[in-house]
Amino acid sequence: MTPPRTLPGAPLTVATVQATPTPGDVAGNAIAAAELVRQAASQGARVAVLPELYLCAYHPPTLAADPAGTDVTADPAGAVADPRLDPLRTAASEAGVTVVVGAAARHPDGRRTIAALVVDRAGAVRVGYDKQQLWGDERALFSPGGRGATLLVDDWRLGLGVCYDGCFPEHARAAALDDAHGYLCPSGYLAGSEHRRDLYYAARALDNTMFVVFANAVGGTDPWRFNGGAAIYDPQGRVLARGADEGIAVLIATLDPAELAATRAAHSMLDDRLSDQGGPRVSMSG
Repeated sequence: MTPPRTLPGAPLTVATVQATPTPGDVAGNAIAAAELVRQAASQGARVAVLPELYLCAYHPPTLAADPAGTDVTADPAGAVADPRLDPLRTAASEAGVTVVVGAAARHPDGRRTIAALVVDRAGAVRVGYDKQQLWGDERALFSPGGRGATLLVDDWRLGLGVCYDGCFPEHARAAALDDAHGYLCPSGYLAGSEHRRDLYYAARALDNTMFVVFANAVGGTDPWRFNGGAAIYDPQGRVLARGADEGIAVLIATLDPAELAATRAAHSMLDDRLSDQGGPRVSMSG
């Protein structure tokens, strides 16, 4: 039997960001992130999502050459006390915004992961989630995460993913089956991938009748040039806000529980899903 699904009691205003970090400059990127968070707060946002690996920039040559300078260190509980992040902590606490931002995280056992850091409204920083689906040459630099994660903000349940995770329907579905109302995806899509960028996350929204917040890097130099298009989707995969393919932007939308309820009443895939979807199978000749 499918467990009953909850609904948040009030709307939640969120921001998704497309921005251009400087490779290797964690301190400078944290200062820039703090300003972006303040911009989001000035437009009413209570949650802000910044791109994948934003704090160090998604630039594999720099990440390979200077792991000590580009990583942040997590303690056994996942807490991050790096003083370079102090401007971001201050912005989150002063503005009352929960921030999800990409970083390269070094764990006590030596693993290096592509992390979604969570900066809460008190300014505490922790590793919220480690990317499970590594893409291409990321496997030479990072270890995959071993678990999913759901972030609780007010009474909203928000699944966490990072970029390539969102290309796998099962990843967002796991969040939905954990009663997520939304799915937050810091990402780094390269120029030339616009079709896939705009398809995957709309599909994840409709697949699971939940809001999706997709952040992306923008700009840079080939072959590490990113294509923006940060977006927020409603539970039917319709665009609530979308950035251009170029330029820094802070995009705002309000997630409405009434829209979530109406969509799930009309499109009941989560409740109708078979426990053994697609099987057993038979083969036949044509």
